[in-house]
Amino acid sequence: ESIKNYNNEIGLPLTIIGVDSPGKNIFGWLAVMFKGLFLILFKSKKYPKILILEMGVDKKGDMKYLNSIVKCNVGIVTAISESHLENFANISEIEKEKGFLIENLDKQGWAVLNIDNEGSYNIRHHSKAKVLTYGFKEDALLKAQNLNFNFSNEDKDFDIDNLLGLNFKLNYNGSVVPVNLPSVIGYQAIYASLVGVAVGVLYKMNLVEIAQALSNFKSPRGRMNLIKGIKNTLIIDDTYNSSPESSIMALNVIEKLSAKRGRKIAVLGDMLELGSYSEEGHKKVGKEVVAAGFEKLVTVGERARDIARGAQIEGMLKDNIFHFDNSEQAAKFVQELIEEFDLIFIKGSQGARMEKVVKEVMAEPVKASSLLVRQGKDWE
Repeated sequence: ESIKNYNNEIGLPLTIIGVDSPGKNIFGWLAVMFKGLFLILFKSKKYPKILILEMGVDKKGDMKYLNSIVKCNVGIVTAISESHLENFANISEIEKEKGFLIENLDKQGWAVLNIDNEGSYNIRHHSKAKVLTYGFKEDALLKAQNLNFNFSNEDKDFDIDNLLGLNFKLNYNGSVVPVNLPSVIGYQAIYASLVGVAVGVLYKMNLVEIAQALSNFKSPRGRMNLIKGIKNTLIIDDTYNSSPESSIMALNVIEKLSAKRGRKIAVLGDMLELGSYSEEGHKKVGKEVVAAGFEKLVTVGERARDIARGAQIEGMLKDNIFHFDNSEQAAKFVQELIEEFDLIFIKGSQGARMEKVVKEVMAEPVKASSLLVRQGKDWE
């Protein structure tokens, strides 16, 4: 599995070799080279039989280069959106770039595509390989049905301790099994589960056993995780990264939540690498903040001003919107703003460093290293 976020022309080989980046240490790089050479010359019984690799696309040619390093048996495209549009002329170019992963599969391979995402589904025509679609749509070969959000018992406030999670029916080619994801919220967790199921069934795993294993699913750090906040509040930490699509998906989930005795507060940072779509994408998120029932909005970064503008267009009063240049400033303000029972949603691109806001308002900051993203020395 990919180490950290090693998904580029340097990180991918490091993942295949199975080592961390040695940074600026020349002797460390020599050790990496010797280990790589050893793996080429001698087959180790300890080497994994299956590699799960992430291939990141930031610019033209990235996917073709990464596929020159390794040829995949199964290619998964989770979504094609305006993310990284900064280095592409339009979304069609991103679709073409990501589509190379599917083109490069041979006839014995499998293309696993998100049917709910238009761009991902479109590239099915690029494939010589067999295609397995997943999602919520009825036409998906692998689909989630009868989704039920059990966030809390009716007579209790929404709280981590009261969380029941969500459940759905997993339908694969007509075979149906129930799936329960305790302590999980968000559509992203369901899509992640479906991808895991898809790969599992392609490798002949039993569907019932897969569904049972999913009960142990935990969202990665910074991805719609619930964290107890100061003043008896609840934080939804989605600070790993951000795009208009993922933000709106998260807000759609939070719209279903009721903060019975408190307010909903959104703390949203810049969404980066959107290029010409930046203004429109940020405004769309701002409008969705209002539609999801948030009473207060805190924005961080120059681009995030358009989130505030979108919220105002949708009817949020200017007095309920607050803007800061960086996450450190915002963190101190949010600490004063929040009140007991508030529900606080925090999200932004990596460069916005919104995890600093979470750390400032979480009830137990000593747990930051185990609960939050970007806590290593290299991020300090």
